[in-house]
Amino acid sequence: MKIGLIGMGLMGGSFGRALVRQGFTVYGFDVSEEVMLKCELLHAFSAPLTMDNAGEVDLLIAAVNPSKFERAVAPFLPLLKDGATVSDFCGVKRTIVKIMRGFADEFSELNFIGAHPMAGREYSGIEHSSITLFDKASMILVPVKADIFAVDRIKEFYLSVGFSRVVITDADHHDKVIAYTSQLCHIVSNAFILNGQAENRLGYSAGSFRDLTRVARMNPALWTELISQNQDNALKELDELIANLNKYRDAIAKKDYESLSRLFAAGNDRKIRIEQGKNDNV
Repeated sequence: MKIGLIGMGLMGGSFGRALVRQGFTVYGFDVSEEVMLKCELLHAFSAPLTMDNAGEVDLLIAAVNPSKFERAVAPFLPLLKDGATVSDFCGVKRTIVKIMRGFADEFSELNFIGAHPMAGREYSGIEHSSITLFDKASMILVPVKADIFAVDRIKEFYLSVGFSRVVITDADHHDKVIAYTSQLCHIVSNAFILNGQAENRLGYSAGSFRDLTRVARMNPALWTELISQNQDNALKELDELIANLNKYRDAIAKKDYESLSRLFAAGNDRKIRIEQGKNDNV
C-alpha cells in the first residue's frame, strides 16, 4: 500500500516516520518548504507528494486542521486511481463528513473514510514528531462512502501498523463522545492553570499537578477551531461538569463532609469500573 500524507506537522510527520520505518512508500506534502526539509532529515516520507505520483496512492490522508481539509485534498482528487481511499486525521467529524459527501458525489470511484487517531502531544510541529506516537493507540473510523471491503482494508492497515484497536462509528456519535474525552479535558486543564497559585507550585506539586496541567499547553487556534465546530456537544459537557463541581462546592461550603465523601466514592468507583477489562489509560 502506498500512502499520501498532506500536512506534515506533529500528526502527519509522526505517522509518516512510522510508516517509512516499516517499509511503506510514503509521499508527503506540506505548504511549508521548511517543514518539507525537516521531513527529509527525519525520514518522514519516501518522496514528496506531487501531481505526477498522486495517481500511485492507495490511501490519501489529510492531517490538517478541519478548516483546511477541503482545499488541501481537492487538487489531488482528480488524479487518484479508482478505488483509492481519501481520509483525514481531524479531531471533529461532522464538518469533515459533510465535505466528504460533497466530494463523493463528484468522485464516485473513490472511497471516503474519516479517521481520528487517539494520540497526540501537548506540542505541535514536525520537530516534535515521534515514530512511536501511534503505538497501541485507538483509531476511530467514520465511513462516509465506502464498501465493506474498503473499510475492512483500512481497518486492517491501521491494526498492522501498530494501532491496538479500530472503532467504527458515525460522525454524530464521534463528536458527542470526543467533546467529553478530549475537548473538555483541554478546557479543564487550561482553566485550572489560570489560577494564580500555579506560580507558587515549585516544591509543592507532584504527579497530580503535572497530569492535570499537561494539556494546558496547546495550539490555541486549533483547539478554538475544534470546539467551535463542536459547540453544541462541548457546551453540554461543560454544563455537566459545572453542575458536578457545584455539588462538591456546596458540600464543602455547608461542611457536609458525608456528601463530599459520597461524591469522592462515586468518582473513585466509576474510575475503577471503567478501568476493568480496558487497556486504555483512563
